[in-house]
Amino acid sequence: MRRRTLLAGITGAALITATPAHARSRRIVHVRPGDSLQAAVDAVDGPGGTIVVHPGTYREVVDVPAEKGELTIRGASRDPRAAVLVYDNANGTAKPDGSGTYGTAGSATFTSAAPGLTVRDLTLANDWLRADHPEITGTQAVAAYVTGDRTHFDNVRLLAHQDTLFADTTALDAFDRQYFHRCYIEGDVDFVFGRGRAVFDACHFHTLQRDVTFTPKGMVFAPATARANPYGFLALRGRITSGAEDAAYKIARPWVPSYETTAWPSLVVRDTWIGPGIDAVTPYTNMRDAYPWQTMRFREHANSGPGAVISVPENRPQLTTGEAATHTRRTYLGDWRPYGRP
Repeated sequence: MRRRTLLAGITGAALITATPAHARSRRIVHVRPGDSLQAAVDAVDGPGGTIVVHPGTYREVVDVPAEKGELTIRGASRDPRAAVLVYDNANGTAKPDGSGTYGTAGSATFTSAAPGLTVRDLTLANDWLRADHPEITGTQAVAAYVTGDRTHFDNVRLLAHQDTLFADTTALDAFDRQYFHRCYIEGDVDFVFGRGRAVFDACHFHTLQRDVTFTPKGMVFAPATARANPYGFLALRGRITSGAEDAAYKIARPWVPSYETTAWPSLVVRDTWIGPGIDAVTPYTNMRDAYPWQTMRFREHANSGPGAVISVPENRPQLTTGEAATHTRRTYLGDWRPYGRP
């Protein structure tokens, strides 16, 4: 209920239904109240093009296929709250055709395998709630599932609970790069996860209050980096806040999927303000004891705030100054520089 209230109150616009979008040209497609964002994606002919999403709440699922490379999807307003794409599938939601459930990746409100995708000034959300579906045990409900190389999100709000952002790759042996700049990402359990080589630059991560008695109530990150990939998730110059009580959340736990047991999760959090919602004494935990976090590539550098206090050094591995120089936007993204200046 909290999520639905939030989304409905953002614009006051009528709910958008799936009807064709209006195009000024084949290269620029405008989506307005009464239009479908998926229809606009379908209308883009080949690589390139821009979709401008006007203020409204668009309740639908959108899939950008690989052949729609170099596409830009942007809000007509610079306020990302003005245009909202939202749906409410979960991992355990039954498909209408009776063929089973959606699964984690299939639950995503927004999916893209397109290389060179740019998304800016939008909200992508999954407002499925555990309390509304006590019969469903597969509670992962993804807002965005992205795999294409050179995916760029700027000033995007990503809202869900468990598994908000699935930052993955197109294949087990692909090192697809992603850049998230000035994004707001909220959730509770493993809400930034996947195998991608992803940079989170000046992003705000927010952990939600949960009506449970146990702790930890969740984790921000759950990387599943391939062993051959030298870089996984890099979060820098951002902040981590919480709607829960102090020390209720962990920074991360490693995800070693059953289909890729050689994964070696990698996470660096640096130059970031970490609030009291994070357990400063033991900020990491295991997903499975067979893959302890201490054997993973988890490091920090020059963080600040009450959740960054180092009281037990072995629980918070730190980069040396020399090591920190190898964990930058440039080293992670290589010859692709969506950030402009180094």
